[in-house]
Amino acid sequence: MAIPLRKATEIEKLRTAGKAVAATLKYLQENVKSGMTLLEVDAMGEKYLRDLGARPAFKGLYGFPNAICTSLNEVIIHGVPDATVLKDGDILGIDIGSEIDGWYGDAAITMPIGQICAKDEELIACSKDALYYAIDIIKDGMRFKELSLALENFIIGRGFVPLVKFCGHGIGRQPHCDPEVPNYLDSPNPKQGPKIKNGMIFCLEPMICQKDEEPIVDQKDKWSVRSTDGLRTSHYEHQVAIVNGKAEILTKIN
Repeated sequence: MAIPLRKATEIEKLRTAGKAVAATLKYLQENVKSGMTLLEVDAMGEKYLRDLGARPAFKGLYGFPNAICTSLNEVIIHGVPDATVLKDGDILGIDIGSEIDGWYGDAAITMPIGQICAKDEELIACSKDALYYAIDIIKDGMRFKELSLALENFIIGRGFVPLVKFCGHGIGRQPHCDPEVPNYLDSPNPKQGPKIKNGMIFCLEPMICQKDEEPIVDQKDKWSVRSTDGLRTSHYEHQVAIVNGKAEILTKIN
């Protein structure tokens, strides 16, 4: 596994792509409302992203048909926008990728539509809190498997389980590359595998299920991923750079 180590100038280019994602997520979080369709959300996000000078990186990626992943309620990741109308009480995952001058950005949120129940608030909080917990504990020399184990323990400690068979990932000149960063320990020994080093860029993305960690891919659209328990899910993601021994978020607005 060859994980690129980026120079400061390259990290700034990735930050530019990341800020476009962050701004678009903020715009959608402030403007998506009950009564809109998922296709309208996708169109709003694509226009805003393009107006910032970014290309929607997901559109056409591996054959994905839209600019934005809109994952509604039981869909945890890779939801395909359609004519479904949002209603109060829904929870919506929005995952956005950007490309500017050959450098990529990627981040995601799960947001409430109107008033949501306490259980869904806990579900969303788990993915968001797990993400920031992981970012806070990262340090130069830590193994990726140690980070995965820490994420798993945090999620289970909240009473939920991490989705398996999908994971965080490296990013740079490509939208997905090494390393893979699962939200669970995928081997017996966390003291094995590559170490986190200054200059590495990757995306962390806790994907939270309520009872069953096994995924099911929708047989109709071939993209939408759900838990086998059929319950609601949540997902948060940031792109980080390792700078001076710590994780620095690239997908945020200063």
